[in-house]
Amino acid sequence: MTLRDYLRDPQEIYRASRALVLAETDLSALPNDLAEVALRLVHASGDPSLVADLCASDGAAAAGRAALHGGASVLCDSEMVARGVIAAKLPANNAVICTLNDGSVPGRAEALATTRSAAAVDLWEDTLDGALVAIGNAPTALFRLLELLDGGAPRPALIIAMPVGFVGAADSKQALIEGDYGVPYMALAGRRGGSALAAAAVNALVAEFGL
Repeated sequence: MTLRDYLRDPQEIYRASRALVLAETDLSALPNDLAEVALRLVHASGDPSLVADLCASDGAAAAGRAALHGGASVLCDSEMVARGVIAAKLPANNAVICTLNDGSVPGRAEALATTRSAAAVDLWEDTLDGALVAIGNAPTALFRLLELLDGGAPRPALIIAMPVGFVGAADSKQALIEGDYGVPYMALAGRRGGSALAAAAVNALVAEFGL
């Protein structure tokens, strides 16, 4: 391929991308309702191998789709996740909320001796009931959410857990997977994750990759 003959047609780019992702991704171990999520994650990362680390509770994708169609808010741990969600595709003019830059967060973080990401999760409590949570950056945000759930906080409709990193990322996701929180979840086990993947998982619940 040269600079003269690269693909320019967006529909053809998406068609070719989907064909390559389908050809290179083994979906055989996943339930059917997770296939679209897996395809989006592979497309967002360029890495078919991550499908082996995708974990979900029974009916998680259906729970997320139902929540979004019912008007659920999308609570994000970072602005990158929030910006990655395709708001125009959300089915019920759903609010996409990130509280990280709320003016009270730095003081809360200092008082609790924790990260701003974790302190920002405390501001979700009034909107957590029935919401869709997408965590793609901070393991401390996921740990804090699990602490709140342990303490009796309202249950979200779905937790998408894809924080990334070398410290706490794998542990926080494993705590969700092994815990008994009574909340449907999707998680990418291990260190891998990121804001683009968390947003891609939300987008997969409302539109097929390539459309």
